[in-house]
Amino acid sequence: MSLTNAQYDMILHQYEMKQFRSRRDAEQRLAYVYDHIPAYRELEEAVASVSVSQGKKLLNGDPDAMEDLRDSLAELSGRKVQLLEDAGLAPDYLEPVYECPDCKDTGYADGQKCHCFKQAMITLLYEQSNIREMLRTENFDSLSYEYYGGEDLSRFRNAVNTCRNFIKNFNSDYHNLFFYGTVGTGKSFLSGCVAKELIESGHSVIYFSATGLFDLLSKNSFDYKNRDELRETYADLYQCDLLIVDDLGTELTNQFVTSQLFSLLNERHMGKKATVISTNLSLEELRNRYSDRIFSRITSHYEICKLTGQDIRMYKKRLMNRK
Repeated sequence: MSLTNAQYDMILHQYEMKQFRSRRDAEQRLAYVYDHIPAYRELEEAVASVSVSQGKKLLNGDPDAMEDLRDSLAELSGRKVQLLEDAGLAPDYLEPVYECPDCKDTGYADGQKCHCFKQAMITLLYEQSNIREMLRTENFDSLSYEYYGGEDLSRFRNAVNTCRNFIKNFNSDYHNLFFYGTVGTGKSFLSGCVAKELIESGHSVIYFSATGLFDLLSKNSFDYKNRDELRETYADLYQCDLLIVDDLGTELTNQFVTSQLFSLLNERHMGKKATVISTNLSLEELRNRYSDRIFSRITSHYEICKLTGQDIRMYKKRLMNRK
């Protein structure tokens, strides 16, 4: 999964803290038992004494030493459990309590990352992506074709299939997606569908509105006081598995924006890092607004999906107002 070393270290540190808390809590429970059930400590000391005694017999060649040890330990263990129950405590009161019993809070089970470790990674990737709340509703589970008809429906179906293939082949083929067309026709929605699927499979995804993206790039270029704080996020723009730029064209476009956009798209293309762009601009408006180099980069290296139809957001709002 695509996390930085620092992010891995963060998760591993969380597991270290879980193990520390488990040991601390177990020690506190044992101290409670020693304070309130003095006979329990005596039985534990007896366990140690019997183990040493039978161990010596085993070394001296006593063939019955091992079986006698097992019997003695079983008998002592039963007495310890009985003491706990007599005190109103559960038989497993002194057993370690783990947040994840499968890996015992180590993060690994049977030599593989535990499901809890994978979930921790996915959670971190969601936090990094900036779109956790958006993806609660914008995902393939809520996909619907009911708002489209005719050529609009055909275009939307083709775009959905393109997205599914993009996800399916993400690890083996380098591709980019460019959604354009009229307002409210599902461009951002499909970007969200792609983002959720890739995050859930452990890929690093970063989402920015065009306005937010260029605001960040501007701060990194001109905000010298906070540049160190911005550097890591800035680097992630170039290195994350998938960058989503939503609503391209809503930003205040100038020479700085054009230069930064080309640099970002070019660097990600050179590194074969996928990018998804959505815009309400037409292809002609895209060419006129940005440089020929950007237009060429997008039309040459992106799968282009045109979406048309009614503004679904406005349509849903009208339906809600009627109720």
